[in-house]
Amino acid sequence: MDLDEFDTPVEQLAHEIEPSLSAHGPKDAVAYVDTEWYTLVNRRGRWMDLIGDYAGSEPFVIDGEALVQFVLDDPLLALGQKNDLSFQIVHAIYSLERVLHEISRRSSSFDVVFWHDRRYMTLLYGDDEYVSSSRSLARTILFNHLSSLDVAVYTFLDTSDPAWISYQRHKKPMFVMTNDGGVVEESSSTAHAERVLLQRIFIYSLLTQGVSVTLLKGAEYRDSKILSFIYEQRVDADPKSRFREDFWKAIQNASKALEAVESSVRAGFSVYPLKVHEPLSARDLATQLARDLSQSSASQSEFFPEVLQLFIAHIFYVPHLGLKDRALPPIRLPSALVDHVARSILPRIFLSLEKGASPVTVDGRVFAYLLDYILRTENASLAGLLGSEIASQVETLWRECNLRDPDFSALRSRFPPTAVTQENGVQEDRRLSLLPFHHPLFDQELVPVRIDAEETSDDEDEDPSHLEFNTLFSDTQHWHNHKRAILPAHLGGEDSRGPMNEWQRKRQLRSEQRFMSKLQWQAETLTGAYGTPLQQMVIPSAAVARKSKASTAPNAKAEDVSKAQKGGPKGKGKKETLSSAEKIRLANLTKKQAKEDESNVHWWKEQLDAEARDRYTVSIMCKVKDLFESKELFPTAVRKLAESLAAIGLEEYIDPLAEAATVSKDDRQLHFDFVKIVKSKSGHAVHKWMRITEDPVVWQLRLFGEYMDRSMDSQPDPRVAFKPDAWQRKVLDCLDRNESVLVAAPTSAGKTFISYYAMEKLLRSSDDDILVYVAPTKALVSQIAAEVYARFRKELNGKACWAIHTRDYRVHNPQNCQILVTVPEMLATMLLSPPLAKTWTPRIKRIILDEIHTIGQQEGGAVWEQIILLAPCPLIGLSATIGEPEKFNAWLASVQEAHGFKHTFIHHPHRYSHLRKYTYLLQPDDKPAPFNGLPDYRKTERMRFIHPISMLSFGARSLPPDFSLEAADCLSLFRAFEAYSDKLGFDINDLDPKRFFAESKGTLLKQKDILRYEAALKKRVSEMMESADPQDPNTVISGLIKKVSDPLVEKADQRYIPTREEFYTNLITLVSDLHANGDLPALLFTFDRTICERMAQNILDVLEKAEAKWRETNSEWKRKVKQWELWVSKAKERERQAERLKKVKKEDEHPSTAPEAESSWEASFDPEDPSPQFSFAGTSPAFTKSDLDEEVQALARWSSAPEWALKALRRGIGVHHSGMNKHYRTLVESLYRSGFLRVVIATGTLALGINAPTKTSVFCGDSPYLTALMYRQCAGRAGRRGFDLLGKVVFYGLPMDRCQRLVLSKLPSLGGNFPLTSTMVLRLFNLLQGSNNAPVAQDAIRSMLRLPHISFVSEVGREQLLHHIRFSIDYLRRSGLLDEEGNPINLFGVAAHLYYTEPSNLALVALLRHGVLHRVCNQSNLVTAKRELLLLLCHLFGRRYLPKAYASATYLKSVTRKSPSIVVLPPLPDDARKVLLEHDEHIKRVFTGYALAYIAHHAESLAHDTKLPFSEKEICDAEKAESSPFGEQLRRAALSPIARSPFVATSGHGDSFGSVTELANTSRRGLYLNEYAIPTMRQFVTAPGDGDSEFALNAYLLDFYTHGQTAALKAANGIREGEIWYLLQDFSLALKTIRTGLIQLLQKAAANASRAESVAGDEMSEIDSGYGTLDPAEADPDTEGSDAGAESFKRPAGVSDRDWRVFEVLNAVTTEFDEKFRAIWA
Repeated sequence: MDLDEFDTPVEQLAHEIEPSLSAHGPKDAVAYVDTEWYTLVNRRGRWMDLIGDYAGSEPFVIDGEALVQFVLDDPLLALGQKNDLSFQIVHAIYSLERVLHEISRRSSSFDVVFWHDRRYMTLLYGDDEYVSSSRSLARTILFNHLSSLDVAVYTFLDTSDPAWISYQRHKKPMFVMTNDGGVVEESSSTAHAERVLLQRIFIYSLLTQGVSVTLLKGAEYRDSKILSFIYEQRVDADPKSRFREDFWKAIQNASKALEAVESSVRAGFSVYPLKVHEPLSARDLATQLARDLSQSSASQSEFFPEVLQLFIAHIFYVPHLGLKDRALPPIRLPSALVDHVARSILPRIFLSLEKGASPVTVDGRVFAYLLDYILRTENASLAGLLGSEIASQVETLWRECNLRDPDFSALRSRFPPTAVTQENGVQEDRRLSLLPFHHPLFDQELVPVRIDAEETSDDEDEDPSHLEFNTLFSDTQHWHNHKRAILPAHLGGEDSRGPMNEWQRKRQLRSEQRFMSKLQWQAETLTGAYGTPLQQMVIPSAAVARKSKASTAPNAKAEDVSKAQKGGPKGKGKKETLSSAEKIRLANLTKKQAKEDESNVHWWKEQLDAEARDRYTVSIMCKVKDLFESKELFPTAVRKLAESLAAIGLEEYIDPLAEAATVSKDDRQLHFDFVKIVKSKSGHAVHKWMRITEDPVVWQLRLFGEYMDRSMDSQPDPRVAFKPDAWQRKVLDCLDRNESVLVAAPTSAGKTFISYYAMEKLLRSSDDDILVYVAPTKALVSQIAAEVYARFRKELNGKACWAIHTRDYRVHNPQNCQILVTVPEMLATMLLSPPLAKTWTPRIKRIILDEIHTIGQQEGGAVWEQIILLAPCPLIGLSATIGEPEKFNAWLASVQEAHGFKHTFIHHPHRYSHLRKYTYLLQPDDKPAPFNGLPDYRKTERMRFIHPISMLSFGARSLPPDFSLEAADCLSLFRAFEAYSDKLGFDINDLDPKRFFAESKGTLLKQKDILRYEAALKKRVSEMMESADPQDPNTVISGLIKKVSDPLVEKADQRYIPTREEFYTNLITLVSDLHANGDLPALLFTFDRTICERMAQNILDVLEKAEAKWRETNSEWKRKVKQWELWVSKAKERERQAERLKKVKKEDEHPSTAPEAESSWEASFDPEDPSPQFSFAGTSPAFTKSDLDEEVQALARWSSAPEWALKALRRGIGVHHSGMNKHYRTLVESLYRSGFLRVVIATGTLALGINAPTKTSVFCGDSPYLTALMYRQCAGRAGRRGFDLLGKVVFYGLPMDRCQRLVLSKLPSLGGNFPLTSTMVLRLFNLLQGSNNAPVAQDAIRSMLRLPHISFVSEVGREQLLHHIRFSIDYLRRSGLLDEEGNPINLFGVAAHLYYTEPSNLALVALLRHGVLHRVCNQSNLVTAKRELLLLLCHLFGRRYLPKAYASATYLKSVTRKSPSIVVLPPLPDDARKVLLEHDEHIKRVFTGYALAYIAHHAESLAHDTKLPFSEKEICDAEKAESSPFGEQLRRAALSPIARSPFVATSGHGDSFGSVTELANTSRRGLYLNEYAIPTMRQFVTAPGDGDSEFALNAYLLDFYTHGQTAALKAANGIREGEIWYLLQDFSLALKTIRTGLIQLLQKAAANASRAESVAGDEMSEIDSGYGTLDPAEADPDTEGSDAGAESFKRPAGVSDRDWRVFEVLNAVTTEFDEKFRAIWA
């Protein structure tokens, strides 16, 4: 479904430029399929974290051919290279295992699959026979090795193979990791085009079969994430219909052509699918090879016996070589010999070896050395070269095969040896010695890794001359506005903005008043955990409380206790007497009542079917149970309640309920007559038809599950106003002991109170201490602030009780409050702010991290880790969805203990209320009935219940930990067991509820009893799943699934996905069904902002059209409108009458004659208001129509909320996503909570902790962002504690297997990040220097450096971390950002404030220091200068990839023909590229020095690196051999790398690394180098079209600056509408940050500049953490943006013309870009 119509702008384009398929040529076919389909797939692809944000713990497939291809295409691998006889299969196996290790570290849920028809991309048939045969042998060996690992490997013929179809149906892989073959250029060979064509159609087949695809080549393994493009599946039952018939003919032709080439290359060797071959011994392998080749065409080649004998000798010799002995540099052989051997002999040898070769028996480099040794040694014999043992084996084999004796002298004479025997290889890097550095704290902590530094180093190979003033940096100003200070004036901060004038003060005051008014109203809509309105608690100042002797305990709860009413009269009255007439009248009434009672009995018998009996017995039981639990029972009431239970057959529960009840001793009479339902003498029911017809336990399971007591060992506790469960009391104990705590409990379990208990405790204990509440989203921040406002009030004489601080806005003073509610980015920045470290950070006594699982997200996860590492106080971590929390908790505990705080982990696995799942069945040709209004609507039967066990038909082989069954589900599962009792391997009587709950007989079951029963049932189901396939129809488990499944769902096409039109047109039916079933309010979740809005518009459109049609035809409506119009027309007459009455009043002077307020229906009638039957709006006592009108008018006036959204509000429909205006979102939340809005369509913004209790959560359509984690977050909104006893989850527009996957998926374990980047190290020094080594800063850094592991996903130990920091310091010194004492200098402001963009920030610093920006900005043409500057910055910031296929020249030509966008970013300017290349070389040398120094320091503790990274196997265990001249020669020639992996060294690589990426990926075991923690410049200097550049760069930022059109960005650049605003905002922020950093540097560098006197006493001075801007979604009309001030910046004295020109051009670009950005939302 293209619900957001993202493909629409370019679909027509494909038809306009459709190429011909002349002669069915492969190049034309590739151009056709790319234009028609693949470029659209590329355009729609999303760059995602494949594990954390997409698949989670779900299975996926690695395409084996793509994996082998990826390994063999490694430019470092010496294998299958033209003019090189090397065959370094050991290196290839290492590379294979390294890829598997990288993937398995992040997820182990994968299989490797080989499709036989996919082999052509690996083998490269059609290019070079030697290359193809080399790769063929390598492929076979790698497959054999893969099959020996702990990885499932499968082989299929193709994607139509029934075995693959069966595998896919059973395993249900989320995606296949493959390659797309790249692009076809004009210069590409025909064979390449044929291979790419087949690869395209392979991807097409997978997507149409329902399997998503991602690219292996180009994927980034960053921390715990795998980042790549994901191409979403789109099932197609008839995939061939998409393309023309001649295209499919071209596919056949390409396949036949490649098969023909393969047959030619493999002449004499059959083609067969891959299968495992046992490796042969050297003897057997050599024998097989000799026999095969003696009968082949290769035997006729010149020098065949010589080459063959040497190759066989090498087979015997290689097993005697260890891994180090095989690390040989390349050797130079005569080119004619290499050409002859590679062309005529080796291809046959390699093909022959496929059935038995192994890494132990083949090494092309050893063979090349042996060949060279023979050429250089006169009269050499094998015995003289290799030793008598090996020579004897070779000669024996030679005789057995009757081969011609070799003539090595003829070989030597024909191919004389080259002058140089061994290539020198790459010159070793010149080692850098460390620059001197001293800092008291770091000197002490870095003692274990002390490395001597040269006091006068001549290694400084960078000699910049721009912006190098050696000025110390003071981090005291706002990051985007140099005129705003971080500290207020009263704490020593300077604010150069000057005092506000009267107009500005009024404007700000008006804004604050409006905000507080909205907050007050928002607070009124909030409720506590049990659905009751919040009561504000007035907390006295701690100082006042200490003085007062009458102060109460901090947590005492004041409760008003109502006095019990006394029943009956106070005294005796006179006996009442009746007259005869009254007696007759009463007798007649009694007779009449008896007749009515009798007729009622007959009516009840007729009406009381099973469903009605169930409904009424449940109602009676609920009411009786509630009354027994009340505190005002008296004996008569107890008797009547007992009669009620006896009447319905539940008499066995009377005594337990009565015993537990609190019954008053004073009896009193009922105020009404209680119908006789129980016989007085026998106690039996009067009417037997009222009684239940089943065992009471079974009745409870079937009907009463949602009403059962759900407490878990609840007991009264004076600290809180409710009875906390045991786990909640444990939390309270931890908080009272000031301990750190991590609480993992599902939504609705009861976590909310924890935060507010901690807040109250702090507010009562101190007036200065601070609690920081960290929420992941701005919506949650606003809600928490409103809830704090609703709960607490405290007068603090100038300080605020609470404050809000987000990236976009602030409320109250963040540094002058006790409770700060903020987002993680803000707190991390504040904790790293030097001015705050002295005054604010030490006062923090508790940090609450809500939704702490977001630490694993791709964006922003590292910030959470920084907060945890820097926190100066105990933490409270809260989450409902932490997968495998024990691992994360172990790290969190280590961090907290390092800070000196005890830590406790509390895990409560059970929800308070159950979630019941439904699917909304949409089938082909299902058309909704015309909508004529809600009263006339007849609900459909599309909403079908999904039993949790029926989900297992998906093929799951285990149950997720949170898989749950309701009481009724347990009963239906037991009955399914009963149906198959004869086939079960166990006695089901133990599971019979009557027997299982025998001990509970006579007492009402509780939820904890059901959990016991559920566990017993799940245990049996799990055992059956392990032993049988749920998808096999012949198994018992399959029968159970069928038994509990809905027959209608079973019959339906479960893979059907509605079209876009069907999706939107059936929305009104979905919402109307929810309304008819009583399932509103509902949250409808979809994860695209555009789709959210279109869904709301669609529902609104249907309602408005239906209403208009109804009003045109409804006579009652017309009559009402006419009557109202008549009433309006008489308005003046009524006014005159009112005036006359006023005069009468004045004359009369009697207040009673005053006219009453007008109360006719016409006064409140408005024909423009929605008619109730065409509205989903609810009624709210706290919200009137005038309130709504006022809010809507305010939104229309002051915000950018669209008109349709305001109309939808009036009909009870809201939209909630982060792009909507903040005031609109807040209004939606409040209206929803108050019950007026009953349909809200949202993205994930309402998923994270928002107080938006709902009856139903609906998932509308699929999305790659709908993961197991997101599903649980969104579904958890339903059935909130205190509102609903049961929540409902509905799947709309999703195929059943997708629903099943979401429910059955396990939560992924948390991912993490390596937080100590070079910029982070720089900011730590800034924290120390700027705060004068404040104790809180020193303590945080010390504890961080002493942790056993800096991150919970990092293998980096403490000592290696210290090495990393020491060399990061050296890099920062060489980059001119730190001086010798650790003081931040020069361009620190630019680098540190753009910390989140590393390494882009450090690249910018390098370009600034080396004058590239000066050259760009000092051009004579200002327009050219601005464009080139922006181009340069686009290469550094806001980088967004385009897949190669989308960026192909052919497609770009067609796209840009009708668009103002250029789409692909032009190359980086040459001088910029040169500077960054040199800088990258510099970084590489620094960190190579780090690697070598670390290994040198730990040479003894680091074991020999001989084990493979994934399997831990050793594959080169050398056999003992006699010494020989050739062996001595190899040992002399062998490399001895220190940092390089010895496996990679077998391809001839020493300790000279080509790049930081190469250093990180090929370093030895024990050296954990994080490529992304080293600020490499490689990504910036890779030119478009480079072999290692898999993706092009999107020019969307440059294009937007050029034309300012968002439509063009969507159509041509492929940017989704919902993403445009965020991307542009991020770039705009980066520009402002650079500008402010430059301003601050120029100000400080101006030697003779006179400082403006600081303006003191500005009471409205802003307090800032250093990170803020104006978000238009948050914009307030009465507040200014943070951009003010740059235009007024004057050139400081002493600033050079060239430096000033850089600022002028940068300022112009920043201003122009920001103006265009603001214009799109103005």
